[in-house]
Amino acid sequence: MKKLLFISCLALIAALSLSAFVVDDDPFAALLKKLEAFTKKYPQEKIHLHLDKPYYAIGDDIWFKAYVTDSKTSAPTTLSKMLYVELFDEKDSLRRQLKLPMQSGISWGDIRLPDTLKEGNYRIRAYTQLMRNAGPDFFFDKTIKIGNSWANKVFVKADYVFSKEGNNEKVNSTIRFTDKNGNPYSATEVDYVVELSARTITKGKAISNTNGEISIPIVNTQPSIYKSGKITVILTLANKQKISKIIPLKTTSTEIDVQFFPESGNLTQGLPNKVAFKAINAEGKGEDIKGIIIDNEGAEITNFESTYLGMGSFYLNPIADKVYKAKITFKNGNEKLFDLPKVESSGYFLSANNNDTAKVVIKVFITDDLVGKGDLNLLVQQNGNVFFSVKIPTVKNFAMASLPKSELPSGIVTLTLFSGESIPVSERLIFIDNNFNKIKLSVGNLDETYSKRGLMNLELLGTSENKPTRASFSISVTNAAIVEPDLENETNIFTSLLLKSDLKGYIEKPNHYFMGNDVKTRIDLDHLLLTQGWRKINWKLVAGSALPDNNFKAETSLQISGIITTNGGKPVPNGKVSLFSSSGGIFAIDTLSDANGRFNFNNLEFPDSARFIVQARNEKGKREVQIKLDIIPGQLITTNQNTGDIAVNVNDQLKNYLRNSDDYFEELTKRGMLNRTIQLKKVEIIGEKKKVENSANLNGAGNADAVITAKDLENTPQLSFYLSGRIAGVIIRNGQAYARQSSAPMAIILDGMNMQDFLLDDINVFDIETIEVLKSIGNTAIYGSNGGGGVLVITTKRGGGTSSISTYAPGIITYNPKGYAMSRSFYSPRYDTNPDTKPDLRTTVYWNPSILSDEKGSFKLNYFNTDEAGPYRVVIEGIDFMGNLARKVFTYEVK
Repeated sequence: MKKLLFISCLALIAALSLSAFVVDDDPFAALLKKLEAFTKKYPQEKIHLHLDKPYYAIGDDIWFKAYVTDSKTSAPTTLSKMLYVELFDEKDSLRRQLKLPMQSGISWGDIRLPDTLKEGNYRIRAYTQLMRNAGPDFFFDKTIKIGNSWANKVFVKADYVFSKEGNNEKVNSTIRFTDKNGNPYSATEVDYVVELSARTITKGKAISNTNGEISIPIVNTQPSIYKSGKITVILTLANKQKISKIIPLKTTSTEIDVQFFPESGNLTQGLPNKVAFKAINAEGKGEDIKGIIIDNEGAEITNFESTYLGMGSFYLNPIADKVYKAKITFKNGNEKLFDLPKVESSGYFLSANNNDTAKVVIKVFITDDLVGKGDLNLLVQQNGNVFFSVKIPTVKNFAMASLPKSELPSGIVTLTLFSGESIPVSERLIFIDNNFNKIKLSVGNLDETYSKRGLMNLELLGTSENKPTRASFSISVTNAAIVEPDLENETNIFTSLLLKSDLKGYIEKPNHYFMGNDVKTRIDLDHLLLTQGWRKINWKLVAGSALPDNNFKAETSLQISGIITTNGGKPVPNGKVSLFSSSGGIFAIDTLSDANGRFNFNNLEFPDSARFIVQARNEKGKREVQIKLDIIPGQLITTNQNTGDIAVNVNDQLKNYLRNSDDYFEELTKRGMLNRTIQLKKVEIIGEKKKVENSANLNGAGNADAVITAKDLENTPQLSFYLSGRIAGVIIRNGQAYARQSSAPMAIILDGMNMQDFLLDDINVFDIETIEVLKSIGNTAIYGSNGGGGVLVITTKRGGGTSSISTYAPGIITYNPKGYAMSRSFYSPRYDTNPDTKPDLRTTVYWNPSILSDEKGSFKLNYFNTDEAGPYRVVIEGIDFMGNLARKVFTYEVK
């Protein structure tokens, strides 16, 4: 750790040990020791997913590679060895969860998008169990648009006109319904429900006009409570088929909120305060503004104007007893007054100028009453790694130093100013962007143009600080004329691991801050940190006498563990515990419980559908024991915080991509490589649905032919007894449920686990929360051959997490833990050995997540282009074993 010694208006940098500056009883030295203990006890990780495309269509596959790093070292993590990747739909319902093995912080996989899904704003979330200690704000969480044309009958486009009447906010919505060819659904009956913040605002019926349009007037009478929501519409087509659609209603307001953030946390009188500001609209996006600062006497003090996405800054030297306001002028010419923060009479001001490419200029100002009140300390750290310790004398009001950027790692660095009592009094975030933390990728053997189906032979070289580096890379190739990139809004390895992983909240257009290294971009990024900065380290917690336990440990292997006790709850030592499974072959293993009754089967490997039996006996071989397994509770599903990325008309925004993907899917269907779900023309009775929570139904919670709740089962001793004759089309034979005219029993999905050789009465009725009965092909098709006889989706009162446990008799339980998902390989044709004449219309030209450079830093790429002409865009991302990051984007033309 290095020290910066502050001398009034003079910067000195000295590489000295901590003991040269502090003595053993120095409270600041004690705080640093506590910080070291804190970061050791609370290790953290960061995550990025490289996706093959920025958006998708129903029928696509989402291909991804995960990069997980240790927050303290920035190198690929060696802590966690398991990763969770989840897909949520527009209703924040979990549609898919993958558990993947991870080696040296690297993993990859894929998610299929079957035609039973609907278009909308989906989310991909990824995390490790260890990351749950910091909370979901620091997971990988990205909103992606998924369109639907190939398996879609009704296309929707909504337009909103906003107005205000008194305190009420009004929205006049016009919704147009067309088929794939743009022909309107005229004279069509439409049922609609408008919800704001999960509360029904209005509902009704309408008949579409000749243009296929309906109008829905919406009035929000409580805009302070109800912010956003959705419109659910159900169309009844001419053949009586009912089609439902969900349309986002992002806001009912046109209001713009402006907030002010003094650089150091407070406005302090007599000091030259830098004040940042941010203006955001009701959709969560930045709005450019300009304005003036006036005091309580109406005198104009200064003026200001936003420079990017509603953010900017100005300087203000507050005077005692003055109150300040900002008079804001919006783009439409409207004006509004906003209060500035209260002026403090005493305090500190920490300022950082990050405009220079080589150094950060740090200034500390203090009010007169604090002069000579003891030395201050400034700490420069990143994720608990201390890089500089700064002793600041207070003999004068002002001190300054230069912080060399070459001594700091890339990413967000935190400056914290402490009083003489080691109490944090001011904090500032800065961003460092050093090239020596990055891998330089050079491309050889690249021509400007290539032919359709041409063979690509590319040679790449990765170097770090001019030396070859071995690294793991992923590559995605797309046709930019079909998959059009949104450059400023891209999520990439830099935006994830250097920026978003250390900031809380939605960041609009994150890649803007990495597209240039000029002064303007650095100022834009500094404004972001000033207005959105959030600190991961809680200094009160660090300084506390005792550190709380970590709730979630790093997962290093699949394991089944727990404790065996007597019926009275006492631990059973030296008990024999056996683990059996017949999934994928016969498996059996034994162990003994320790003195505390605990047992552990670790280093297991099994797929997602594996089922186990755990059997326990005491030391005398008696089975009168209780088995309690260690279960990690499932991660809570949070609402989508990426409000600015939500699109109202997804299909309309992706119409160019959907047109091309349509041709691709039709070609795959002709070849038998893609199956379309057969949707029967049926009449649906739309009524009030029974509430279903924590369901693993792949169609979405509650989307079933029938729903049975715990209340329905209250007076039922056995499940088979209740189902007999109560559910139309379902009969019971030999303890299993059968759909009429089916020779195969209905599959049972218990808390997301497919139960094999399972009888209805094997589960305690009182443990059941809901049962969703799936009989129709529209509801069972997503389960493939497993759903051929129908499906019963059972959610228990303790379900919805990552496991399922059922107790049959003393000393024996069955367990269906979350196992590893099976990853597939991306199909890339070889036209040199297989001259296929059928059209090649792939939207992802090439994807490879498993590239490893050799000891010379080189690797090769070999693939074939498609039949589509256009500019092909190659995106390569990667990381070496030291944590240096790589991203290279280049294009070539196919004619």
